[in-house]
Amino acid sequence: MRWSGQQVLDDGVGTTPALPGMRGLLRSVRTPEFAGAVFHEVESKSALNRIPETSAMPFRWTVNPYRGCSHACVYCLAGPTRVLLADGGTRPIAELRVGDAVMGTQVVDGVRRYVRTSVLAHWSTTKPAYSVRLAGGTELVASGEHKFLTDAGWRHVSGGWCRSGRRPRLREGSALLGPGRFVPQEPREHTPAYRQGYLCGVVRGDGSPFPSERLELEALGRAHHFLADAAHTQAPAVALAGSGEPGRIAPDRARGGIAPLSDVVRWPHRAGSEWCAGFLAGVLDARGEVAGGELRVVHTDEEFVGRVAGALHRLGYRFAVEAAPRGARAVRLRGGPAVLLRLLHDVDPAVSRHRDLEGAQVSGARELRVAQVRPLGVELPMYDITTGTGDFVAEGVVSHNCFARNTHTYLDLDAGADFDSQIVVKVNIARVLERELRAAKWAREPVAMGTNTDPYQRAEGRYRLMPGIVRALGRSGTPMSVLTKGTVLARDLPELVATAADVPVGLGVSIALLDRELQARLEPGTPSPSARLDLVKKITDAGLPCGVMVAPVLPLLTDSTEALDELLGRIAAAGASRATVLALHLRRGTREWFLQWLEREQPHLVEPYAQLYRRGAYVDPAYRQALSARVAPLLRRHGLDRSSGPSFRQPQPAVAVPDPSGEQLTLL
Repeated sequence: MRWSGQQVLDDGVGTTPALPGMRGLLRSVRTPEFAGAVFHEVESKSALNRIPETSAMPFRWTVNPYRGCSHACVYCLAGPTRVLLADGGTRPIAELRVGDAVMGTQVVDGVRRYVRTSVLAHWSTTKPAYSVRLAGGTELVASGEHKFLTDAGWRHVSGGWCRSGRRPRLREGSALLGPGRFVPQEPREHTPAYRQGYLCGVVRGDGSPFPSERLELEALGRAHHFLADAAHTQAPAVALAGSGEPGRIAPDRARGGIAPLSDVVRWPHRAGSEWCAGFLAGVLDARGEVAGGELRVVHTDEEFVGRVAGALHRLGYRFAVEAAPRGARAVRLRGGPAVLLRLLHDVDPAVSRHRDLEGAQVSGARELRVAQVRPLGVELPMYDITTGTGDFVAEGVVSHNCFARNTHTYLDLDAGADFDSQIVVKVNIARVLERELRAAKWAREPVAMGTNTDPYQRAEGRYRLMPGIVRALGRSGTPMSVLTKGTVLARDLPELVATAADVPVGLGVSIALLDRELQARLEPGTPSPSARLDLVKKITDAGLPCGVMVAPVLPLLTDSTEALDELLGRIAAAGASRATVLALHLRRGTREWFLQWLEREQPHLVEPYAQLYRRGAYVDPAYRQALSARVAPLLRRHGLDRSSGPSFRQPQPAVAVPDPSGEQLTLL
């Protein structure tokens, strides 16, 4: 496993030692993908952890590939920020979903090029906002920690300190890299002149009297639609060659209302911008070749080549006409990926593959130089994604992405900031687990994961430990369950479905509340409630049962009948088989962290919580009884109280079995 720009830490180097006292430590790694976090890669001697006999947990064994959780997010962009999709379109980052195909970059033979990649995770938080204004007029709103690619490497939006020292930041004049300013995304109007130009370009470019089967379905569909529509329109078309009056496509009843092609393929006497745009769209659909972000149109007809060049000139694009094999001529668009994207928006071809920038070299432009960076003085909801390449294109520039508290104290780390920033990774856990499962004494008892730290936290997108763990458990005939709040699990659904054919597999998703603003403050860096509901639906659509842990329920914050009713309704609609509702449990380590958060965010609740938790980690018994009485009819109403719900006796997640102690099984 290698990360770009990683730094291996040794004891005494920088500001963060490599924790030399940690057993099995191989190295400590800091990487730009996770600013502020250090990953301590260890060789683990064991994988299966036995739960103490005194525990009320409904299982005896668990596997934890990580200690600590990297869900805490620092790289973020404002929700409306548009991200370049793999098909050339754009979508606001707030609306992206796991599995979406976007455009990232990768260094190939020493040259950074655009490549297709997938969204592996999506989450949000609330951060102080900065404005980054570029020379061409583009404005990006991002957190201070966010990084953009410049001709001098990755640069943060604002200054500050990271564990290795003062972080490099954007300055006025910094040259950002990317395809350039995105054009508006409103659909292009297909006027009568555009339609006639398109038909001319398709037919003449295709070289056959009728649109042939060699054309892709997208182009065929548009051509037939335009032909049928042209036969019924009364609007005049452009002037046809050899006539001084505007021509009109007349209906041909013998063709069932389809206009005769002899009219639409005639060259216009004066080609306006609309006809030229339609003509170029038809030409691209019939003859266009896009490779490495470069567009070429090759044809043997000199007049046709001249018309293509003339249409490009009419719309203001630079081009070159070059010799091609077999006596043909090629018209090549000049200007790189940025110009190609602008042309595609202007002419709007039907065939989507022309919008593919894969293989094009990443470069910059004068309009992408930083004109100003300034704090906005407000905190805003921010979003980020994890991609397979570790980056993506946002508003025309290359943008970087990111990827159980008390248990951390055994390493002399605290349960607060260290839990988020000092992550222990058991890099050999799948191999060790396979050895332990082969032991004659292993009785194939169920194994629960996600009961301490989330196995599908964002770092899993990089380390990919879970596929090996799932395969090892499945091959050994060991039932398993996973509880997560991380949408990275969707990546492994095919593996989990295949394993479920051999052993019981139960999946559970932790969803504590729907209030997005409160959730962003309470669980910064974790997937949004809607993203987790989407994960539930993906699991059930894949044919696996899914339980939901509504935990922790926060007294006086998220425990109203209305809030719980709405949440359970959404959970049922997503296809969950059962839900378990548990009140907040404040064990040592979590308690200190949460009370600090409460004092900062909800100071009026400090005294009520002191009363509710006066007896220790568990909320007052009277409150638990009142919550149970309130929740029971809601579970019945939404069909989430099934007695055949998740347990290790059935192929559903054991973690959804009610814990008599009232302890939630997820980290806050």
